[in-house]
Amino acid sequence: MEKAVKRSKAAAKPRRVGSRFNKKNTKKFIIAIFVYLVLFDLAFVFLYPFITMIIDALKSEADLLNVTVKWIPSELRWDNFKTAFEGLNYLTYFKNSVLVTLISTIGHTFVCAFIGYGFARYKFPGRGVLFAGVILTMLVPTQVLIFPMYITFSNWGWLETYLPLLVPCFFGFGLRGGFYVFLFRQFFMGLPYEMEEAARIDGCGPLKTFLKIMLPMSRSSLLVCCVLSIVWHWNDYFEPSIYLNQSPSLALLPSKLPAMYAALNQVASEAEDISVSGDVIINQAVCMASTFLVILPILIAYMFVQKQFMEGVERSGLTGM
Repeated sequence: MEKAVKRSKAAAKPRRVGSRFNKKNTKKFIIAIFVYLVLFDLAFVFLYPFITMIIDALKSEADLLNVTVKWIPSELRWDNFKTAFEGLNYLTYFKNSVLVTLISTIGHTFVCAFIGYGFARYKFPGRGVLFAGVILTMLVPTQVLIFPMYITFSNWGWLETYLPLLVPCFFGFGLRGGFYVFLFRQFFMGLPYEMEEAARIDGCGPLKTFLKIMLPMSRSSLLVCCVLSIVWHWNDYFEPSIYLNQSPSLALLPSKLPAMYAALNQVASEAEDISVSGDVIINQAVCMASTFLVILPILIAYMFVQKQFMEGVERSGLTGM
């Protein structure tokens, strides 16, 4: 009898281990489902405006007036994008935006890297005060400084040109310039000094050391700065609307959207079809299509550099701010 009891206990042990294993797997499975549900909800919160924009851009006038049509249009109106393309005069203002964005990004990327390297590696009188001024430019909104800047550029005769948008970028100022300087300073402070000492022994001067050694090592920060600068300069509407107010031919692509939405508001108030340019009739679908066309270049660019950009954010320490 005792032997039989021992055998039965020995046979029952694997079953208990299996049951425990199943319980652990079930618990992990439930936790994983909960985590994915939370992530899905958060992703939907961020993607909801974008999804709504695309769906509304494909709706017909009948679908816009039909409250029962929310997510699936009865017919896809691709002509809305053609109408938006013509209403924006897309190619002309696209060239203007590309020109300003690329030149501003080049200036910000290399000049801010040079300034950040100086703050991180060299000790000179007033370094703390100057860097405090850099931080102050991050805290003070552009709207606070726009009046004295407007007067200064007006005295210099720079209004109605791209100079107020481009020149400050080559001095580390401009749109978010203080942030880029801070980003590069934090990156260069984390590099060991032995590399510069080795370069100095080999006969490299300060400028050559920066260009040949330190700058190539900061590729991650350069990419982050480049992507952020492109996005912010492309989407900037405030400063171009101030400095290029009287020159429609120099306007940038995002500045054409307010005119279309103003026409849409006029349609809503007067219940009439409004033509913004020629035979282009404005409704909500056309405005949504116009918005999508404006942000489309940024989306395409981000698709190509997404992986490198996320790696650059991690390496540059941007997530720890």
